[in-house]
Amino acid sequence: MEQQPGLDLFAGEGYLKGSLAQEIFYNEENQYGVFTLRVTESSEPLDQEEVVVVGNMMLPHPDETVVVYGEWKEHPKYGRQYRIRHMKKELPQTREAVAKYLSSGLFPGVGKKTAEKIVDFLGPGVLAQAAVDPGILRRVPGITESRANTIAEGLKEHQALEQALVQLYQFGLGPAIALRVVQTYKEATLEIIRQNPYRLVEEVEGIGFRRADEIARKSGLAPDSPERFQAAALFAIREASLSRGHVYVTEEQLARELNVLLTPQGEELFPAAERKKYLESMVHEERIVDDHGKYYLPSLFYAEHGAAIRVRDWLERKLEPTPVRELFEAVGEVEEELKVSYAERQREAMTTAIDSPVMILTGGPGTGKTTVIRGICHLFAKLNECSLDPAHYETSGKPYPIRLAAPTGRAAKRMSEATGLPAMTIHRLLGWKGDFFERDADHPIEGSLLIVDEVSMLDIWLANQLFRAVPRGMQVILVGDDDQLPSVGPGRVLQDLLQVEAIPRVELTEIYRQEEGSSIIGLAHALKKGEVPDNLTKPMPDRRFFSCNRDQAVDVILQTYQQALHKGYTLFDVQVLAPMYKGPAGVNRINEEIRQAVNPAKPGRKEIRWGESVFRHGDKVLQLMNHPEHPVYNGDMGLITAMDEEAGKDDPVLWVQFDRQEVPYKRSQLNQLSLAYACSVHKAQGSEFAIVIFPLLKAYRRMLKRNLIYTGITRSKSYLILCGEKEALDEGVRQGEREERNSQLADLLQREW
Repeated sequence: MEQQPGLDLFAGEGYLKGSLAQEIFYNEENQYGVFTLRVTESSEPLDQEEVVVVGNMMLPHPDETVVVYGEWKEHPKYGRQYRIRHMKKELPQTREAVAKYLSSGLFPGVGKKTAEKIVDFLGPGVLAQAAVDPGILRRVPGITESRANTIAEGLKEHQALEQALVQLYQFGLGPAIALRVVQTYKEATLEIIRQNPYRLVEEVEGIGFRRADEIARKSGLAPDSPERFQAAALFAIREASLSRGHVYVTEEQLARELNVLLTPQGEELFPAAERKKYLESMVHEERIVDDHGKYYLPSLFYAEHGAAIRVRDWLERKLEPTPVRELFEAVGEVEEELKVSYAERQREAMTTAIDSPVMILTGGPGTGKTTVIRGICHLFAKLNECSLDPAHYETSGKPYPIRLAAPTGRAAKRMSEATGLPAMTIHRLLGWKGDFFERDADHPIEGSLLIVDEVSMLDIWLANQLFRAVPRGMQVILVGDDDQLPSVGPGRVLQDLLQVEAIPRVELTEIYRQEEGSSIIGLAHALKKGEVPDNLTKPMPDRRFFSCNRDQAVDVILQTYQQALHKGYTLFDVQVLAPMYKGPAGVNRINEEIRQAVNPAKPGRKEIRWGESVFRHGDKVLQLMNHPEHPVYNGDMGLITAMDEEAGKDDPVLWVQFDRQEVPYKRSQLNQLSLAYACSVHKAQGSEFAIVIFPLLKAYRRMLKRNLIYTGITRSKSYLILCGEKEALDEGVRQGEREERNSQLADLLQREW
């Protein structure tokens, strides 16, 4: 194909010009597509008429002419492709193309005959003319005013969207973010950006303050505008919550963050009086909450206060104590039934739980928390003369008396296996429907006793939703290990509740599993105290330490993983945990290397590309978000069991087997999955695996802290393999101080209201 002179827009960039030949794949959620382009013009010589184009784009109509700017890439499976950086649509110019465009379905009520009549009467330049002067369409015989206005409005909207995208590209936004902005604001995009580009910080996911600030600067907005200050303030408060776990920021913290965001060169643009005035305006508009110099997002303020009100309600409730003799006789009967002998501290936990409206049970690994949970369930049933057989309630119509719940699906499964009773995720218990919970104060959980495990994972949002759905009269037992990682979301719920002396609590300290020969438990408890055992690198029956550097780590992990599989362990028995996603020994690279070894591409093995990811039949995958429809939840792991590469956009393209159910996924839902041969320690929290492979490297220094190492090690049930640099472990264990999080929950519970 002959080389043509460059186009004006994005001059100097490589481009292809042509029309859509075939749509191969398009995801409407993130606008990532793959299609073949019939090329009519290019910035460089081209020896083929059709090329494969991939990237984020507004899906072109077959009769539209598009110009795509980008570069050639070689895909290992699909060959040479043109990767789009940005795209521009051009209006059709010829009679035939304009008629096809008008009758394409973009303009309701305009069929082939009407389109041809319009073009014959007004000529092929009608599209550009009608967008400026809709009145010209009314000159066409048989075209009503209503239809003329419909066509003109459609043309203006499509052209406005195209102009908005071009402008956003020039502001430096990539195609994915630019398309998200245009989807949010439609034809009003440019007007909104001209008036106040800082709205993007609040209203468009993926746009931070600095990016909006750059757009504002290029648009000529004053650097001392109120909108700039308020956008920076909201961004600082939100980032403190979502990235650092704070429920609120103090006045001093906010001032420091604003100085960084607003005055990078040290110039003072917003005097103290102006800052105060702008913040007061935001409070008045209910964009933030000011609680005596503590600045909250409104949802976090109401969540924290709501949780505190519920816990205080529980504490004010008085239970009639069970007679001591009756209580201890019942404990003895439970011991006989379950064939266990409870230690004194475990008995104390069981009897405290029975006579308390709310109680906290804590303890590290191997201290018998699940044994006590099971005992509490049987003791409660015996004293209240109720059955623990789920079948009994299916026929009686009465609610099951004891509700067991945990933050993740795997933690709930462990809870059910340990007790022999039904357990579920908190989201499922609360009836999560994707954008709301069915269970709340007006529609509470049914039952008499609620036991929640892994409470250290609860953020303040979910804690409030759970607490408000607890009906009056239901007893609550919260179980957790305060030495594990805190919640991913804002708050420190378990830590705060443990500071409230009025809440009964029992801590289990005696280690039982260590007596059974588990050196993993002993290691975990030593690390928790900030001690690294002398025998760390000595081979033990249930753990090993392989010394290696960053460049060797992946090979060591791969060899160890394959050896475990050769010994008969399954993909779900062996789990690699890593502190970081990126880097030469991060989760992403480890996943690719293991997948290449255990499930490589080969003829006949189906695979589906989604964005930069490839999913293959037989892959082990991780669910990244709650999917209430089926239901599966954040942290669940499964196996891809089937694929349909030819499925339409509204049909499933792959199926994943989770425990007892097979779940279908459409292309638009593939962002809910990632490979799971390796995962982060955070994603593994609440789970246990027969074998854990845990690399510890100085390259992870920023993430390696004592609670992360402790959490990772305690995911191992039978065998632990540490690999890396002992110095990295030593340094991480020394970093034992908790990252402080701003939270008022403990203060609210102890304050006089």
